[in-house]
Amino acid sequence: QVQLVESGGGLVQAGGSLRLSCAASGGTFSRYAMGWFRQAPGKEREFVAAISRSGTDTYYGDSVKGRFTINRDNAKNTVYLQMNSLKPEDTAVYYCAADLFNSGAVSGDCDYWGQGTQVTVLQ
Repeated sequence: QVQLVESGGGLVQAGGSLRLSCAASGGTFSRYAMGWFRQAPGKEREFVAAISRSGTDTYYGDSVKGRFTINRDNAKNTVYLQMNSLKPEDTAVYYCAADLFNSGAVSGDCDYWGQGTQVTVLQ
């Protein structure tokens, strides 16, 4: 059983940056591809970014390409999401998720989910 805990959310002005972290425990972190997803009020969950088990392959949603970067540190059992040039439309609860396969980490069909962290971007 893998537990995921996100942190790093908060309030930021448009154009600013935040780095989210997702710490994993209870499993072998390097066995899992990791994904970030977000959900804004009244909207469907949206894929943000994913990373393969080794970190070699990364994937991004169209709305965040060129602004967000995903990376992981398998020695620290942590995946990160660096968010730059934030826009008000990035406001959402951000979730990390783990799956044995890259496809799951992209589609959202994941075995494990964190509880989420709120990101609010002000005009």
